[in-house]
Amino acid sequence: LLLIFLTEYAEFLHCKGKKFTDFDEVRQEIEVETDRVTGMNKGISSVPINLRIYSPHVLSLTLIDLPGITKVPVGDQPPDIEQQIRDMIMQFISRENCLILAVTPANTDLANSDALKLAKEVDPQGLRTIGVITKLDLMDEGTDARDVLENKLLPLRRGYIGVVNRSQKDIDGKKDIKAALLAERKFFLSHPSYRHMADRMGTPYLQKVLNQQLTNHIRDTLPAFRSKLQSQLLSIEHEVEVYKNFRPEDPTRKTKALLQMVQQFSVDFEKRIEGSGDQVDTLELSGGAKINRIFHERFPFELVKMEFNEKELRREISYAIKNIHGIRQVLPCLFTPDMAFEAIVKKQIVKLKGPCLKSVDLVMQELINTVKKCTKKLATYPRLCEETERIVAGYIREREEKTKDQV
Repeated sequence: LLLIFLTEYAEFLHCKGKKFTDFDEVRQEIEVETDRVTGMNKGISSVPINLRIYSPHVLSLTLIDLPGITKVPVGDQPPDIEQQIRDMIMQFISRENCLILAVTPANTDLANSDALKLAKEVDPQGLRTIGVITKLDLMDEGTDARDVLENKLLPLRRGYIGVVNRSQKDIDGKKDIKAALLAERKFFLSHPSYRHMADRMGTPYLQKVLNQQLTNHIRDTLPAFRSKLQSQLLSIEHEVEVYKNFRPEDPTRKTKALLQMVQQFSVDFEKRIEGSGDQVDTLELSGGAKINRIFHERFPFELVKMEFNEKELRREISYAIKNIHGIRQVLPCLFTPDMAFEAIVKKQIVKLKGPCLKSVDLVMQELINTVKKCTKKLATYPRLCEETERIVAGYIREREEKTKDQV
């Protein structure tokens, strides 16, 4: 058992049961799996590669390595690569229980850091953000990142930690982690701008800080988590008590369940029409909102589209007035005779029939769509779902016919 504990090894979720003890093979497996998921020409994918490392030399942490923002697509990358990567990053850093490591190279302007910008969007108070400054050894001669690391330039509540990672040349030259950590330690101790803060710099210190944050997070959230579990336990115990004497074949229970489902359908339908539902559609208008739009926007639009010839209307009014007088002389008057007015108005009102019937059809169709959405909750019982939809839709169509008759 001691031998197993002292042996470092890694496991991939997609290679269950296989232990990797050679970390060069781990690196190769990551590259192979990346090419398999994203293709061979710099494609991207939101599917994570899950790697678990067992070692007596590392702390218990869960890290999510996210890609940097790509501005210009290359290879097989889509034109909206920047937005896709941004959405992928936001999917993870928006979670309240995640710490954000905002990694920024020291040889670039911190004010233009994409990592800090995204972190500030989801964590404006800086409660979950830790700044990590890399490539300190690549800064131009005569410059340093002292003000940044002392948290003076762009202050973060949790501050900044500087690290010096292996270069690509070091990786190609097989420089191991121990040698890299020693070189990093030597860099901070020997650099005139960083030697006074060397104990608060470097990868080991970053590990320590992250582990401490994890411990603090567990300590802070454990009481609330315990309370939530107890609440769920009481709820489940109550549910168990209700079903303790449950008899599946009891007809009264079946009737009660049926009535509850029908009642729930009625409540859902009413909420969708009134706009007080617990689920709000953010993609399109539906339910009561769409019906409201039909009455207040679509119907007036159809009325405006109606052709109206004022000259023809005046001629019709003139003919109507003359016709109701017959052989009698038409005398000038201030008001249009009642019979002439009624005949003209009836003829104009008939023109409203088309827009009215069209609006009725649109409202009816939206009501049918709303019924279908409400019956989705009954999908477990296809027969009930079908019958409910048939009965309610039949009633709606019946009201439609009556409305059209009234029109």
